[in-house]
Amino acid sequence: MGPFQIVPSRLISQLYCGLKSPAAKGTTICLSMARPSSNMASFREVFAKSKHIVVLSGAGISAESGLPTFRGAGGYWRKWKAQDLATAEAFAYNPSRVWEFYHYRREMMQSAEPNPGHLAIAECEARLHKQGRRVTVITQNIDELHRKAGTKNLLEIHGSIFKTRCTSCGVVAENHKSPICPALSGKGAPEPETHDARIPVEKLPRCEEAACGGLLRPHVVWFGENLDPAILEEVHRELALCDLCLVVGTSSVVYPAAMFAPQVSARGVPVAEFNMETTPATNTFRYKDFQGGRWKVSFPGALW
Repeated sequence: MGPFQIVPSRLISQLYCGLKSPAAKGTTICLSMARPSSNMASFREVFAKSKHIVVLSGAGISAESGLPTFRGAGGYWRKWKAQDLATAEAFAYNPSRVWEFYHYRREMMQSAEPNPGHLAIAECEARLHKQGRRVTVITQNIDELHRKAGTKNLLEIHGSIFKTRCTSCGVVAENHKSPICPALSGKGAPEPETHDARIPVEKLPRCEEAACGGLLRPHVVWFGENLDPAILEEVHRELALCDLCLVVGTSSVVYPAAMFAPQVSARGVPVAEFNMETTPATNTFRYKDFQGGRWKVSFPGALW
């Protein structure tokens, strides 16, 4: 599985040709580009019969909680795009700037609350569990809002902004401090005219393990880094077992997550997309609901 990266939209459809079907090893599949259905009654029939549901969520679901997606027009922090800052190279070059960016995001995410989408998924999981059915959420989001909403079966494939990893000893630890260190207090303003704080590296977040004191970094997957193999193994197990897949608020351009739903669809499993607009993967799915932002209302209701 390749590293975390954004794949240009024009290449996505090319990637969908050549998928390997888990059900038929060695068989190459090129997904047909048909028009997906918006028939909610038909979707509800499939939903009612499903025993193992996977929900793939992205930044769009958390946008309803007031969190920026850093996608498209206006998707900047100061004058940088997220992919300019969320890299090991950027951190090595200017750890102060990268920590300012993540401090800004931590503070926003700390105060954000789960919205009806998050809550509907968590409620659905609890309700179906009593019926002997399973719901698993595989999220690209690092905000922990699914966890805050009460979701139990949760795979956070890109990590959590509320965990740190020491660049010296490698220890991973939960950290909900606000601010994460005194030097970042009041820093991280996103406006383009804001100057870098240029915080000395020794005043940035440091490891609290005995005799360490190494520089901490956010425990998230940055562009160019590989996803945790253990988590990926769990992801592929869930995708292989599911009999219904819901795609919620994701642009389907960030690899490898962009390939998860098409892989499920390739073996004939129904996939329903709930999004603000079409994505490069939309026409490979059986159901869709996104026109005019209607999915914000229809998605929670679809889970009953």
